[in-house]
Amino acid sequence: MSQLFPVHRAPHGTKVAIVGAGAVGSTIAYACQIHGVAHTIALYDTDAAKVRAQVLDLRHGSMFTPAASIVGGDDISVCADADVVVITAGAKQRRGQSRMALAEANVAMVRSLVPRLLAVAPEAILLPVTNPVDVITHAALTVSGLPAHRVVGSGTVLDSSRLRSLISERAGVGVPSVRAYIAGEHGDSSVPLWSGAFIGSVPVADWVVDGTPVFTPAVRDEIARTVVNAAYEVIAGKGATNYAVGLAVAYVLDAIIGDQRLILPVSSLVRDFPGIGGVCMSLPRLVGRDGAGAAEPAVLSDDELARLRASAEQIGKVCRELHL
Repeated sequence: MSQLFPVHRAPHGTKVAIVGAGAVGSTIAYACQIHGVAHTIALYDTDAAKVRAQVLDLRHGSMFTPAASIVGGDDISVCADADVVVITAGAKQRRGQSRMALAEANVAMVRSLVPRLLAVAPEAILLPVTNPVDVITHAALTVSGLPAHRVVGSGTVLDSSRLRSLISERAGVGVPSVRAYIAGEHGDSSVPLWSGAFIGSVPVADWVVDGTPVFTPAVRDEIARTVVNAAYEVIAGKGATNYAVGLAVAYVLDAIIGDQRLILPVSSLVRDFPGIGGVCMSLPRLVGRDGAGAAEPAVLSDDELARLRASAEQIGKVCRELHL
């Protein structure tokens, strides 16, 4: 997962629609605007006054960004013919609340919303961001009847960015020099894939400064806990996460619309990973214009594989309870 996110002019005629004009949806729109991700950026929200205000605010900055058409409204037709539809609407995570606690209400929202979206944007790739994103991705896949590659949850792209940032701080190197992934649930059962984590060409576990190993098992455990708790800390301080997730989702959108074929840990249906199948969860996948490809081969320890299976079981349990 490269850290380079260039500013460029989007291909003419490309369109991203974002459902939900709150903190997350509007920040995704802003990140798309400043990076030139799409020719048209559409915001849809049932709150007409809010979505109009967000659209105006974004348009007022057009002098300083790549050219883009910013549109929005409280009619779902504003999403018509989108290449990708991002879903951010739904109940939000509150202080101290797990992502899974949001499942029932947000799955009900998906069951109502997705058929209406596909009626106006039948060729779109769906990109759920709403939590719990793995369950919501599964719900969107089930409700839509789309092929699995066209339903791509934001997954652990943000978690992996958090992991790389923490590794880079400890190692004293720039973030682009770190390659490491969080996989599994975007939530409390997520799994850092230390076996395949590298700083340059050096395995993270072998990184040494002044003859002393930096990433001991205790340090790796501390970093993993920090990643898991990161959203809780931000929510406790300001009520919501929006900037980092906005950038992360815009990065995924750029990979899709620009057909960049990047390997990203997005959430999509797992079919035949060792001991895992039939759930949506994050694994490193090739992401391009067709959406999410098959999970890439991964170097895993026995413990990492066992934890991924446990994470998949947790996601699957919630899906079964909600009859998905």
